[in-house]
Amino acid sequence: MADQANILRQAISQGLVQAPGAADPLTARLVQRAGFGAIYMTGFGATAARLGMPDIGLMSQTEMTDHARNMVRATSIPVIADADTGYGGLANLARTVEEYAGSGVAAIHLEDQQMPKRCGQRSGVRVIDAEENARRLQAAVKTRGAHPMLLIARTDALPALGVDEAIARANRYRDAGADLVFVDGIKKIAEVEAVARAVPGPKVVSIVDGNETVALKASDLQEMGFAVAFYALSALFTAVRAMAQTLEALKADGTPAGRADAMCSYVEFADLIDLARFDALDHDFG
Repeated sequence: MADQANILRQAISQGLVQAPGAADPLTARLVQRAGFGAIYMTGFGATAARLGMPDIGLMSQTEMTDHARNMVRATSIPVIADADTGYGGLANLARTVEEYAGSGVAAIHLEDQQMPKRCGQRSGVRVIDAEENARRLQAAVKTRGAHPMLLIARTDALPALGVDEAIARANRYRDAGADLVFVDGIKKIAEVEAVARAVPGPKVVSIVDGNETVALKASDLQEMGFAVAFYALSALFTAVRAMAQTLEALKADGTPAGRADAMCSYVEFADLIDLARFDALDHDFG
C-alpha cells in the first residue's frame, strides 16, 4: 500500500494530478474507471454518505480512517484523504497520522481550523494561530517518519483573514515540512492566480462547483504550477440530482421506466463492483 504514495509522488513530478472527489468506495471505483490518476476522499462527501449530515466536524477519526481504508481496498490508484484538523491535541494528531498511514492512503491533508471545524467554503471559519499550526505540522512530519505518505498542509485562512494571510500561512507551513500546501476556500479565479504567483513549490487547488473557478481547465492549472487539483463535489452533486430525478419520476408515474436511459444496467453495475471475481471463487471452490 505504501507504493501508492510513491506512485502519487511520481505522478506529481510529471504534471498536474486531477483527483475527483469520492464520497464512498463505489464512487472511488468510478473515478478509477474514468482514468484519473488519483481519488480525493472528501470529508464533505464522506460525512454526507455515512451520516446524511453536513461537514461540520461530526465525523470521528475512527470513522474517517475506516472510510479511507475501505476506499483503498476498493481501488488500485492513490487515494488522497481529508484528515480534518487531526481530531484533537498533539497525541490525537500523531495517532491520526499513524492510522491514515496504516490505511494505505497516499496522502492526507491537515488544516488549521479551530475545532469544531466546518466546510472551508462556508462563512464563519475560524483558524488557530499560524505558529501553533506550524508546530503541529512539524509533529505530524516527525510522526510520519520514513513512511512515504505525503502530508498536505491546508489553510482555511482565506475567508476569515484574506488572501494575503492565507498565502503567508501556506508558505509558513511549507517551511514546517509539508510536502504540499493547500489554500482552501477559494471562490474566484483571481484568488487562484494570486496563490499560484505567491506560493512556490508543490501546491493543491480545489475547484468547487458553483463558483467561477470551474472555468479553469486542467491545462490552465498546470500552467499556473499546481501539482494537484481536487474536484470534491462534482460526482456527488451529479449523483444526488440523478437519484432525485429518478425517485420523482417513480413517485409521479408509478414506474421508473421513463428513467431507464439514465440508469446503468445490472450487468454494468456487476462489472463495476467486481462480482465476477466472487462468482469465480464459487465456481472453482464452492
